[in-house]
Amino acid sequence: MSHLRSHHGTGLIPRASGAAVAALKARAAMWEAPLVEDEAGLSLLIWGSELRLTRQADALRIDLLAPEDRLVGILRDSATEILAEAGVEVAWDDVDAGALAPGLALLRVAGVSRPVPGFLRVRLAGPQAGQFAQGGYHFRLLLPPAGRAAVWPRVAASGRTVWPDGADALHRPVYTVVDHGPGWLDFDIFCHPGSPTCDWAQGAPLGQQVGAIGPGGGSCPDTDRLWLFGDQTAMPAITRMLAETRGTASAVLCCDAADLGALADDPRVTRCDDLMAALEAMPDPAGGHVWFAADAARTRAARSHLLSRGLTKTQFTAAAYWSRAEA
Repeated sequence: MSHLRSHHGTGLIPRASGAAVAALKARAAMWEAPLVEDEAGLSLLIWGSELRLTRQADALRIDLLAPEDRLVGILRDSATEILAEAGVEVAWDDVDAGALAPGLALLRVAGVSRPVPGFLRVRLAGPQAGQFAQGGYHFRLLLPPAGRAAVWPRVAASGRTVWPDGADALHRPVYTVVDHGPGWLDFDIFCHPGSPTCDWAQGAPLGQQVGAIGPGGGSCPDTDRLWLFGDQTAMPAITRMLAETRGTASAVLCCDAADLGALADDPRVTRCDDLMAALEAMPDPAGGHVWFAADAARTRAARSHLLSRGLTKTQFTAAAYWSRAEA
C-alpha cells in the first residue's frame, strides 16, 4: 500500500452486485474522477484517495485507502450514500458510531475584524485548527440556530453521517481559509443584506463554539500561466492563488475599489465592473489555466464561453460560489 494512502477502512457487500458497480461508475462520471477497472474489480480515485471494489466469490469487498483518517471517513460516508441510492447496503468494519462527522472540528470565535469596508474577518481558534492549514482552500462553517444548544452531525452505525434537522438544523455555508497559524484560522465574509453568516458575525459571537468541516476543494492550479476572474466572493481564493502560484498570473476582480485592500498595490490585479466582458476580452489563454468564480448564472456563461473558445475542461475552472436567489 502506498504511504500516501496509509489509512484504510474496509467493508463487504454480502452478495456480488452489479448495481454497486454501476452506481460507482455513474458517480465517477458525474465527478469526472478517474476510474480504473480490471478483472478483479474497479478503483475510484478522488481527493488523493482510493475507493477500491474487489470481486470475491459471492461478495464484493470495499477498501478505502487515504492519506488521513478524515478522508477515510468521508469516503465511507460518500460510498454508503451512493450505494444506498442504488439499493445496496454495506457491512462496514470498525465504524465509530456516535463519533463526530469526519473532518469536523469544534472551534471557538477568537475575533472579528473589518479589514476592508465590504468584508468581515473572523478568526477561529482551537487545537484542531491546524487541519485547515493543508489540503484544499475551503471549509464548511457550521452555525447552530440562535438560542439553541448545538447538535453536531455524527456517524451512524451504517457509516453515514446523520445531520440534525428541524429546529436543530445547522447553517452550513462554505468559506475560504485566507490565513492560518498555530491553533487558528481566518476567513472573510462578504457583507451583504440577508446574509445569515454576516448577521451572525456582527452579533458579538466572541467565544462562541462553532463547527468547521474540511479542508476540501479548491487549490492553486499548477500552471505556467494563470488567468483569474472573480467577484467579491472569490477574492479570498484569488488572494491565496496570487500568493501561491509558481507561474505568471493576472487577476480581474469585479468589486468595489475600496475592498481591494492590499491587492490594489499588486500590478497583476485589475478591477472591473463587468466580469463577463473582461473574460471575453482575455487574449488567447493557450498553454495556461483560466480560473473563474462568481454567481451561478455568470459561471454558466463563463463555462460556455471558454468551451466555445476551444478550451478543454482541464484548461479552466468555473466555480459557482453563490446564486442570485441566495443574495
